[in-house]
Amino acid sequence: MPADDTESGDPLAQAQDLIDAGQPAQAVKLLRARLAAGKGGLSAELLLARALLAAGKLAHAMEAARDAAGLHPDVAEAALLYARTLVATQHMSLAIAEMQRALRLDPGSVDARMMLAGAWLDIGEIDHAFGELAKLDPETTPGHAALTERGEAMRARARSDDGYIRHLFDEYAVGYDGHMRQQLGYRAPEILRELAGMVMPGAQGLTVLDLGCGTGLAGEAFAPLASAMDGIDLSPAMIAKARARHIYRDLRVADLENALADGGPPYDLILAVDTMCYFGDLAPTLAGVRDRLPPGGFFLFTVESEDGDSFAKSAKRRWHHSESYLRQAAAAAGLDVAGLVACTPRFENKQPVPGLAVALQKPA
Repeated sequence: MPADDTESGDPLAQAQDLIDAGQPAQAVKLLRARLAAGKGGLSAELLLARALLAAGKLAHAMEAARDAAGLHPDVAEAALLYARTLVATQHMSLAIAEMQRALRLDPGSVDARMMLAGAWLDIGEIDHAFGELAKLDPETTPGHAALTERGEAMRARARSDDGYIRHLFDEYAVGYDGHMRQQLGYRAPEILRELAGMVMPGAQGLTVLDLGCGTGLAGEAFAPLASAMDGIDLSPAMIAKARARHIYRDLRVADLENALADGGPPYDLILAVDTMCYFGDLAPTLAGVRDRLPPGGFFLFTVESEDGDSFAKSAKRRWHHSESYLRQAAAAAGLDVAGLVACTPRFENKQPVPGLAVALQKPA
C-alpha cells in the first residue's frame, strides 16, 4: 500500500487488524474519523473502501473506491480496488475497464491480470480469459490452474455460460425492444402465438411460464390466453423491464434449467421464445419442462435451424438445432411433436434467419 501516512502508521494497522478480526464496521468508523481530520491520505482511502467491502456495504465501498481512483488516477492499486468493488456490484464492463487501466499503469501486476482473467470468465468470454492467462507463468501464479480448469469446463458445456447471457442482456436491456423490433424484424412471439392457435385452438385461462422472458415481448403476445403468467430470466435488467409491463404474476432471476429442475407448480403452457438458441443440448430443458407440464400441456419454443441431425454453435455464439435433433430429443423426453414449422424469427444484416417454431405436448 502507498506509504503516505507520515505518522506512526498505528491507526491504519489498527484498522487492518479490525478488518482481519471480522469487525470491519469498527474499521470504517476509525478510518472515516481519520480522513475527516485530514489524515491518512491514499492509504486510508483505500483501506476504507476495503473495510466497507468487508462490511457488505457494497454501494458505499464502490463510491469510496471510485473517489480514491479519481483522486489518484496514476495509482494502479486504486484502479484495481475500484475494479473489485465494481465486480462485487455486478458492474462488469466498468470493472474490466478498470482492470485494463490498472494493467496499463502496472503491466507486471499479476493480481490485475489474474483478476481480469477471472472477470472475463465471469461474463463468459473464455478466449479473452485464456489470452490473459497465457501471459502468466502457470507454475508460479497461484490460482492459474483453477481458472484454466474453470475455463475449459465452460468451453466443454453444450450451452452458453450463465455469466455470458446475464452480461449480454443486462447491457442490451435499455434498447432491446426497439432494436429487436425495428432493426431485426423480430417476430418470434407472434409466430409462436400463431402456432398456439393451430395446436391449441380456443385455449383460454391458461397458467403460463415464460422461460427467458426478457423484457416481456412474448408475455405480451400470450397475455390474452393467460389467467396467470410467470417469467424466468438470467438478466436482472431484463426482468426489471418485464416487471414494468404489469402482465406477470411472478418474475424470477434464475437459470431456466435449474429453475425447472427445482420443481414447482405445473403450467398449462410453457414458452421459450428466442431462448433455446443459448442452449445446445436441450435434454435438461425438455426433461424439466416435461415435469412441469400436466398431461396435455404444451411447450412452445423457437430455434434457429441447422442442417443434419444434431445441433451446432454458430460464429455468433448462438446454437442452431436441426429438425431431426428436435424430434429425437422430444421423443427421448417423452413429449409428442404437436407442430413444427419453418419460420423467420428475425433478420440479421437484412437477411432472414432460418428458424423453426415447435410445439411439444405432454401425452394425456
